[in-house]
Amino acid sequence: MSAIMQILIDLQKWIYGSISAYLDAFSTTGDWSALATVLPIGIVFGAIHALTPGHGKTVLASYMVGSRLAIWKSAGIAAVLSVTHVVSAVILALAGAPLLSRTIVGAGQSDILENVSRGLIALIGVWLLVRAIRAKPHLHGEGLAVAFVAGLVPCPLTLFAMFLAIARGVPQAGLTFAAAMLIGISITLAAVAIATTIARDRVVHLVERHGRSVAVVSRIMDATAGVLLILIGVWALR
Repeated sequence: MSAIMQILIDLQKWIYGSISAYLDAFSTTGDWSALATVLPIGIVFGAIHALTPGHGKTVLASYMVGSRLAIWKSAGIAAVLSVTHVVSAVILALAGAPLLSRTIVGAGQSDILENVSRGLIALIGVWLLVRAIRAKPHLHGEGLAVAFVAGLVPCPLTLFAMFLAIARGVPQAGLTFAAAMLIGISITLAAVAIATTIARDRVVHLVERHGRSVAVVSRIMDATAGVLLILIGVWALR
């Protein structure tokens, strides 16, 4: 596992360096055709970057464990999380909010939004746990709320690209990169959501084959999801 993480870290360094080089080149030449040729690479960057910690994968998978969403709805929840994750970073960068660090090195952080998001995630976990204990039904739009809350943590790669592009006087190039990276991030998060949903459905099917109560298993999954989200939120706030 540590070897895989090291590979991801090395890839991340390469991605940051490559984006910096592309934006520097564009700020000098203003050649949109040259920038357009690297947009597919931006999609790959986004997909790889989303594999690293901090993109809502654990929150997404935890919620999918306790939900009853179909595969296509799970993918939709992942898309909402991805859009919120990237757009929140774009808005912060364009607004020049004081939440952003003043250096390019620290441009991937927004502590207030991150803490708000993680606190809300813990509260959602409490709700899921209470609902499991009381056997209450899922609320309409609950998954969208979870996706939005998890996505409030701005994407560090998007913040970096936007911050660097603004510093170079080419914010439009940063927006272009952000759009490409959004596609890649969406692909990775959708894969996580779909894989978790398929695994959950297989467990439920296995339970049905052995004559066990699906309702009881669903409550256990809800409780498990709630505990995981509480741990994620509380641990991140420490």
